[in-house]
Amino acid sequence: MRPLFSVLVICFSLAASAATVPDHFETIAKQAETARTQERVPDAIRLYREGTKLRPSWEDGWWYLGSLLYDQDRFPEATAAFQHLFVNTSHRGPAYAFLGLCNFETGKYNDALAQFRAWAGAGWAGTRELRDVAEYHFALLLTRDGRFVESLYLIAPLAQRLGENPELVEAMGLASLRMSYLPENYPPEQRERIWLAGKAALYAAQSPKDFERADEYAARLESRYGTQPEIHYFRGTLYGFEGNRTEAEREYREELKISPDHVPALVALAGSDLEKDDRAEASALAQRAVAVDSNDAEAHHLLGRIFLANADLHAAAAELEKAKQLAPGNPLIRSHLAMVYSKLGRTQEAKAESDAFLALKNKEEVMESPREKLDEINRESAH
Repeated sequence: MRPLFSVLVICFSLAASAATVPDHFETIAKQAETARTQERVPDAIRLYREGTKLRPSWEDGWWYLGSLLYDQDRFPEATAAFQHLFVNTSHRGPAYAFLGLCNFETGKYNDALAQFRAWAGAGWAGTRELRDVAEYHFALLLTRDGRFVESLYLIAPLAQRLGENPELVEAMGLASLRMSYLPENYPPEQRERIWLAGKAALYAAQSPKDFERADEYAARLESRYGTQPEIHYFRGTLYGFEGNRTEAEREYREELKISPDHVPALVALAGSDLEKDDRAEASALAQRAVAVDSNDAEAHHLLGRIFLANADLHAAAAELEKAKQLAPGNPLIRSHLAMVYSKLGRTQEAKAESDAFLALKNKEEVMESPREKLDEINRESAH
């Protein structure tokens, strides 16, 4: 599958070497730049290859060579070119993104996901065009990996900025219905429900003004496929996003009638009960979720919070420690664990968890700008 957006040669400003260079290299470099700007792609590729052989440290040359090869669908060759950029740490970020895209196109999905995660860790570096392409493909791989919420966080800003794009609709539909497929390989009989869910999710992400349109598509989805798994849970998440807690809870309960072991629905209902201080019902639902999936970090996190609210500190610590083990990068888990340790008098451990919370929160804020949280999108759109 070709990328969502055409990646033309993406200009990337690199520092020029201060060293004196041989005349032959200077000639080749100028010829390569001329060929590239005149869109004589075969000549440009040949000249950049020659220039990088003459000077292997020529970062501009490797960058443009990789970009040109990528746009020609020559992904293994592009990968080899971009790998030369890891020598200089200041240029690793965009190289990670391109390597993720190359691995995606060659079907090396696990490698691609690792490269995109490295790219995120490097600060989401690159031009707007590169970030759009990479975030979209990153989101697809998160959906394939079962990380549906993370996927939607990535796609939502693209939907707000780019509007009603068919590929975005399809990607949001897959993530919204919790289907671990890439767009090219889901069962064709699922197409309509994915499309309806995607349209609803896209309108919900764009602006509060579009909630009514989102609800229209969600209602059509429910009327046609309301007996199928995930439909009511999805509509519940939409209602929750819109601030309609009562309808959200009703939909989650409808989902449990169809899928009694639906852990996200159990966790969502338990969270709502905890907010209403119905701790007995919240505890029953959270323990049911943990029994169904002992590796669900949020289920353990929520159960730990319930134990904390009940002042059962040792039980709270055990659940939150399990949640931390499953999701060490979740700042809220570390924050709640710090609270429990503090109440237990475990001062040093409390400080360590509090420090971890602050570090993770700061990292989250640095990385938030290219993938704004959904509530921030709506808040900004309301102004």
